[in-house]
Amino acid sequence: MNHRLCTIAVACLAVAASLAAQAPQPYDVLIKGGRVLDGSGNPWLAADIGIRGARIVDMGRLGNAAASRVIDARGLTVSPGFIDVHSHASDGLVDSLKDARQLIAQGITTVALNPDGGGPVDLRAQRIGYEQRGVGVNVALYVPHGSIRREVLGMADRAPSADELARMVALAKNGMEAGGIGLSSGLYYAPGNYAKTDEVIALAKVVGDMGGVYESHIRDEADFNIGVVAAVDEVIRISEEGHLPGIVAHMKALGPASWGLSMALVERIRQARERGVEVYADQYPYDASGTGIVGALIPRWAEVGGRPEMLKRIQGPERQRLAADIRRNFQRRGGADKLVISLYRPNRSLEGQTLAAVSKAMNEPPEEAVMDLLVEGEASLVSFNMSEDDIALIMKQPFTMTCTDGNLTPFGEGKPHPRGNGAFARKIHVYVNERGVVDLPFAVRSMTSLPASVFGMKDRGVLRPGAWADILVFDPKNVRDAATYTNPHQLAEGMEYVLVNGVVEKDAEAFTGKLGGRVITPDRR
Repeated sequence: MNHRLCTIAVACLAVAASLAAQAPQPYDVLIKGGRVLDGSGNPWLAADIGIRGARIVDMGRLGNAAASRVIDARGLTVSPGFIDVHSHASDGLVDSLKDARQLIAQGITTVALNPDGGGPVDLRAQRIGYEQRGVGVNVALYVPHGSIRREVLGMADRAPSADELARMVALAKNGMEAGGIGLSSGLYYAPGNYAKTDEVIALAKVVGDMGGVYESHIRDEADFNIGVVAAVDEVIRISEEGHLPGIVAHMKALGPASWGLSMALVERIRQARERGVEVYADQYPYDASGTGIVGALIPRWAEVGGRPEMLKRIQGPERQRLAADIRRNFQRRGGADKLVISLYRPNRSLEGQTLAAVSKAMNEPPEEAVMDLLVEGEASLVSFNMSEDDIALIMKQPFTMTCTDGNLTPFGEGKPHPRGNGAFARKIHVYVNERGVVDLPFAVRSMTSLPASVFGMKDRGVLRPGAWADILVFDPKNVRDAATYTNPHQLAEGMEYVLVNGVVEKDAEAFTGKLGGRVITPDRR
């Protein structure tokens, strides 16, 4: 009898265990009742999202499913986290700003770092640093052409020898092996400007063979040298001959003389795509650009040899030649009253002033004032130089992604371009809600699934079972870029909840300080 009771008990336990195994497991996070934009560009659909760990495990009508945390998204939009394909946030993400609140506030959950050909040559060390310190957003790393060129050739304006080119190619390959997502170049800036197209193609080929993309601050965004149309053609050529996707970074037609050329730029990319060349663009939604005073106004011949040689030219017999070139560059950008000093550490009182006002106070022409300022230290500028018609046309293209091109700047430091705090929120606030240039599903696609597919970021940029849980919950009507040119340190508004790899980093009005970000590499996407 005891034996029979024991057998029955064992059988009951087995049945109970089987039923328990079949019972739905509770979710870590359950987002209920939201209007889900899945990132594809399709209209929203009503669905719940169940998350375990770092991934979405269920979507649909999940009823009364149990969860450790339930987020009520009724009446709100739920979308994938935004992907910033061109970010200068790398310096900020290594210290006190590593929780990335300025990015999280505008819905950014992934950033691509080392754009414009800049950043460290040693991507392995950079990657390990982020992994060890932790980071609030996912980061992906470009292999920087300009830094590689400087490593091998310094600031020389010449072509590399065969051995030097082989070393550059090897460094690019090393960067890709360390987890790079592609090659970035800044052919407008020194030393990238000193490279011929064939040099870049040589590096692009090895990057393309390893599954990477090519991203470029093109050689000219106006008429500084070859012209903006020819510069876009150069990206197309590098993409075609390098056999890899090409991206025209923060595409624009800069300066009054170039306004309207967006039509030609768009047509060039359309034609390239029609014949099978995979080319894209990205864009930040502002009518002003931002760069250093050297990048904006100093001709590249004056930078050969680096800053010490530039200062010799400023203070030597070439000063008048340099002044003439600076005057022409002022004209290209619409005049000295269109350029505002955003950061100048030698004299912080100049920040927020136009170069026209500063030169008047210095009682000398703007070109002379620029050279005198540079003797004391580098300055950053905000340059008001774009047409809203060009911005809208570029934004409407199905191949255009979204970026900030922004830095992570400590609160109160200078008057930086507001794009670092507001670009993605501004696209929704101004260009979706106020002006109707694009609709919300189109805008979200440009920020999510499009960049994820271009960069091969598997299971990101979309909402579906199996995808990484980078998720936003927000009311589109409340999304707003609070940062302005005069008060640029304001965080964006309207993102209610932000999850990075399943970690809640913005929880209603509070930032949690949790670091859910990861380094995205080709083998860990």
